[in-house]
Amino acid sequence: MPSTKSQHRSHNGLKTLKRIMSFKRKYLAIPYFVFLILFVLIPIVIILVYAFTKTDDLGNLTFSWNSLVEFFSSPTKLNVLVVSLFIGILNTIFCLLIGYPIAYLLADKKVNKNYVMVMLFVMPMWINFVLRTGATRDVLYMMGIKGGEQPYVATMIGLVYNYLPFTILPLYTTMIKLDKSQIEAARDLGCNPAQTFVHSVLPQSIPGIVSAAEMVFMPTMSSYVISDTLSEGKLTLFGNSIANSFNNSLWNDGSFMAFIMLALIFLTMFITNRFHKDETMEKGRLW
Repeated sequence: MPSTKSQHRSHNGLKTLKRIMSFKRKYLAIPYFVFLILFVLIPIVIILVYAFTKTDDLGNLTFSWNSLVEFFSSPTKLNVLVVSLFIGILNTIFCLLIGYPIAYLLADKKVNKNYVMVMLFVMPMWINFVLRTGATRDVLYMMGIKGGEQPYVATMIGLVYNYLPFTILPLYTTMIKLDKSQIEAARDLGCNPAQTFVHSVLPQSIPGIVSAAEMVFMPTMSSYVISDTLSEGKLTLFGNSIANSFNNSLWNDGSFMAFIMLALIFLTMFITNRFHKDETMEKGRLW
């Protein structure tokens, strides 16, 4: 009987300890939720309020579609949006074309046996963004590429340079997890290197491609330091328009353009999430 009582007590003690542990874990999430409310939710609400309101003569905010009508009726603003989409897509393509083979080589242990080479490509991310852009401008000047004369060329070089590490890193983390048995099976079945890449390597690396594209496309559209510095003000991206509106106290116009940017971000996330869901279902069918 004493042993039974001691076992019962120890069992109750374990249950109490588990309750205390779970209770503390719940409270660990409080700082995260506070951060989300203060720095994500409240700013989004403020943007939405200013995007669909106007300020009357008394300084009061009233509901209005003026910002929406003005944006879609302004050829200049629509042109900036189209140019920004084009630049974002072009930068994403260039970064993938350059970053994919680099990440593939870095993930190959026969070529890269340590993480030093990976760190060399990631290290530029540790340097201040503005300093990198200013240094890029000086290097381009020495090469004879002046932003005032070749704004698109100078800006594209700066964008590719700054966002290339954001392409290499997700591709690298995906490629080091490639199923080598599939690649070896493709070779054993008589596939040449090109066929092995197309039918085995590329499908397995698609999640890394999607993540890299997501990390490059939207930040490219919203960036304004690179285009301002390297094009010497000759090229205006969507981020520049938002910044100029806020700097000129055009809160409603700037907020509506920020709302457009948020909509594009959510659309991109929706597409990538659907892609990942379809990919998971395909893997499930294979098994």
